[in-house]
Order: sequence, then C-alpha cells, then structure tokens
Amino acid sequence: MDRIDLSNKAYRVRKLLGADGQSPVDLFKLVQSIEDLTLVFYPLGQNISGVCYKGASSRVIAVNSRMSLGRQRFSLAHELYHLYFDEAKASQVSRMAIGVGDANEKCADQFASYLLMPPASLSESLEAIRAKGQADLLGVEDVIRLEQYYGLSHKAMLYRLVNDGILTAQEAAAMETGVMGIAARLGYDTSLYRPAPEEKERMVLGRYLALSEKLLEEECISHGKYEELLLDAFRDDLVFGDLGEEGIPLD
Repeated sequence: MDRIDLSNKAYRVRKLLGADGQSPVDLFKLVQSIEDLTLVFYPLGQNISGVCYKGASSRVIAVNSRMSLGRQRFSLAHELYHLYFDEAKASQVSRMAIGVGDANEKCADQFASYLLMPPASLSESLEAIRAKGQADLLGVEDVIRLEQYYGLSHKAMLYRLVNDGILTAQEAAAMETGVMGIAARLGYDTSLYRPAPEEKERMVLGRYLALSEKLLEEECISHGKYEELLLDAFRDDLVFGDLGEEGIPLD
C-alpha cells in the first residue's frame, strides 16, 4: 500500500468535488455534483457496507443505510475509491469490516480515511490536543472530539489512529464501549453514531431522478411511467407531494 499515493488521490478527489485540502467535508452533499452518479441508500444487511457500479453512461453507489451516519460517510468515501481508481472491476461489493479483505479493499479504506481526514489536518488537530497540556497519549474523549469534528464513525476513527501508530490495537480496543454516553456528556449530538431514520432508510438521489425528469419533459415516457420510476426509487414523497414543506417559511 503506497500511502503517499493514496493521500494524493484523496486530495485530488477533494479538489474535484470542490473541497479544500484540510477541512471536514459533507460528502453526501459533495458527491451530488458528480453529474452521472446515482446515490442509493438502502439496508444492505449485516455484512455489506456499500456497492459501486460503473456503467457506460451512468454510475451508482449504494450505501448501507442501517449503518451509523459516520460509518455511512466512510463507506461512501470507500466507494469513491472504487469509482475513480479501481480499474479491475466494473462493480464492487464492499464488506462491513474496515481494514480487511484484499489489497484493493485495504487501499480503499485507507483512501476513505484520507479523504475524510487529510493527514496534515489530523496532524494539526493532534498538535492542538497536545498543546492543551494533556498527556501525550490520547484518551477516549480526545478520540470522540476528533471523530465528531471530522464526521467519522468511532471504528473508522480508531482504525486511522491505529494505522498511523498513534494508538496501539490494545488501546483502541479499550475505547470501543460507552461511546454514545461519553459523547452526550461532552455535549455532542449522538446522531453520528445512529443509523438513518426509518423514513430515510430507502432513498435515491442524483442522476436517476434528473434523468427521469428529463425523459418526462421530452415526452419520452408517460406521466404514469414517470411516477412508476420515482416509486421504484423509493421517492413516494415526489409522487404524492409529501415533501413536508407546507407551512414552512423560506428564510
């Protein structure tokens, strides 16, 4: 694994998506700028974190919506590696566990970590923690502050810290329980550690919807077929007009 190359690849994708090289990113929003990408949220079971498919005219990334919000972000970043840099396969199904599998999967995990948490940015964050006069060793509260800042799941954060030699595997293992309670006591919103709400468990965003709209406008399909396509994409809200915006002021 060439970590410098993976870091450079992550930097290039951040730039491609319109992000700078340092700051935390909302990857769900950024990927919607990829014109030919359809993003699918769907419960994919206990063993699959995501899927990437590269077609001739369109591309699809599916993310397991039963995972925590932080883990979904990591999975999306992982699939972006397959989208842009995996030339071996047109489609890829990724396992749930982080840091396992073949060399390609391990590269995708490392890339995902760099994409969401650039090395220079993490280094600065660690220096800021140490500058407060605390011990050189990170505590679980420090880890939680880092993952909240970067929007990563707890396991993805521990994976990175162990990989960079900042924590040992034993130290990380001791930090795997009671995370939500500690985060709440530190004043953080715990939604980072929870899966998507039930109404957002199945959702399609991106090219599929735009293309369906275009087909309707160009009278290539009937309105009935258009609604059928939307329902297939779990977008009942668009078919039945239930977007929840009635009575909400525009500010």
